[in-house]
Amino acid sequence: MKLVIIDPGSGNLASVLRAFQKVAAEAVVAADILVTREASEILAADRLVLPGQGAFAACRRGLDALPGAVAALERRARRDGVPFLGICVGMQLMASRGLEHGSTPGLDWLPGEVAPMDPKGADGAPLPLPQMGWNGLTFRPGCHPLLTGITPGDQVYFVHSYAFRATQAGDVIATTDYGGPVTAAIARHNLAGLQFHVEKSGPVGLRILMNFLQWVP
Repeated sequence: MKLVIIDPGSGNLASVLRAFQKVAAEAVVAADILVTREASEILAADRLVLPGQGAFAACRRGLDALPGAVAALERRARRDGVPFLGICVGMQLMASRGLEHGSTPGLDWLPGEVAPMDPKGADGAPLPLPQMGWNGLTFRPGCHPLLTGITPGDQVYFVHSYAFRATQAGDVIATTDYGGPVTAAIARHNLAGLQFHVEKSGPVGLRILMNFLQWVP
């Protein structure tokens, strides 16, 4: 298996790489895991991971700056159907557009937009942004293979001020609560995305990454 982690110029790449190396070793999966900025490596991948952090527009510019990368992603993830995982802003880029610092086109793989959060507490007072820290997941057990072995309420690590608003509710496989429901994970066919930093989410995050290695869409 060749698992390619795409470097768009942002994202916690070293942590993502180490996390995948750890779960591959534990699962005894023969995997060639690498970080790349080369379209040729994307085209040769059996699994694709797109991390990202910071602003939506900056991450999109970084991806566009990699010669041939978007076309290679479209071919492997959309046409060939290899498993794809977006992490944090990498997940947000799957949307039709992002509204951070103006309107920026996304990859438009799953319809929806990434819009600013406006969380309110029980007393109606604004909650701090970004949402930063550990928060529980809400989902229906058995709804998706990525969540196998995870229990509703399990905690994962978030850092974000913008959230994915999916046009089709069925694309949302997990939410979290921060002044109301917030999209935590999306999926359709071979495409999946996680708003939280799965690589920083302890044993729960590692289990999700192991599930991704073993996922057969």
